[in-house]
Amino acid sequence: MNFTKLQSAGNDFVLIEAVGIEKEWPQLARAICRRHFGVGADGLILMVPSEIADIGMHIFNADGSEAEACGNGLRCLTRYAANRGFVNNEAGEVTIETIAGLRKARQFTTTGNETKIQVGMGKPEFDAGKIPVAVVPGRGKVLDIKLITEYPVIIDNKELLLCFLAMGNPHAVYFQQQPVAEFPLSRIGPAVEMHELFPNRVNFEVAKVINRKLIEVRVWERGVGETLACGSGACSVAITGQMLDYTDNPVAVKLPGGTLEVDWDRAGEVLLSGPAEIVFSGEWPD
Repeated sequence: MNFTKLQSAGNDFVLIEAVGIEKEWPQLARAICRRHFGVGADGLILMVPSEIADIGMHIFNADGSEAEACGNGLRCLTRYAANRGFVNNEAGEVTIETIAGLRKARQFTTTGNETKIQVGMGKPEFDAGKIPVAVVPGRGKVLDIKLITEYPVIIDNKELLLCFLAMGNPHAVYFQQQPVAEFPLSRIGPAVEMHELFPNRVNFEVAKVINRKLIEVRVWERGVGETLACGSGACSVAITGQMLDYTDNPVAVKLPGGTLEVDWDRAGEVLLSGPAEIVFSGEWPD
């Protein structure tokens, strides 16, 4: 079975053209994503046929769970599709069917001759029942369009004031004054992910505003652990920062693996831009 390894800001994926192939995909994801023992990746992307889009996409986390959305995965798939000739228009655009709905992406070249991918991530969801998060009415604050913010959660005797939203998948965002490198993410992250507030678990972002154009972020990704980057997480932090009037738009989100740019006009869908690279191709034994 042929595969291709791709990465975006260090968020890495194994991609398989799953046409006419039947597998226990969760089991394969766990095996192929294992560091040292497999190819090694944060997730497994399946490119599949679609009746309503140019291509379809399924993505499985390293633990075998299927994710609803993945910004960096979408951009890696777009880079692969363009490289394989599936994008046959001058604009370099492709539509992708995902569990979270249709997404549109395009490949472009910057003035510095760098290839980047921009993907439409859809509109953010702030309704607690749709995120989902089992909040207690009256706790925390609610902004004008229902963003739940400063919701207190105690983890390991540490109070976290969290903001909740969904970008096709659930996110909890925590802003702090200290550098994000000082946050004990390996200890706190798993507890937040599995907290009883989140019936479908949650992606957890720790953020520090550097200035109105730049946010520094670390991510504990549901079903994966700490990752070098997370596209939907970058979007969630940027949206929250803008709504809390911490940042302007667009804003750069600096992650351990690289920097992504998020653009949101507070009405339409969120646009995520950044690099996506093909690393290597190979063959996985059946």
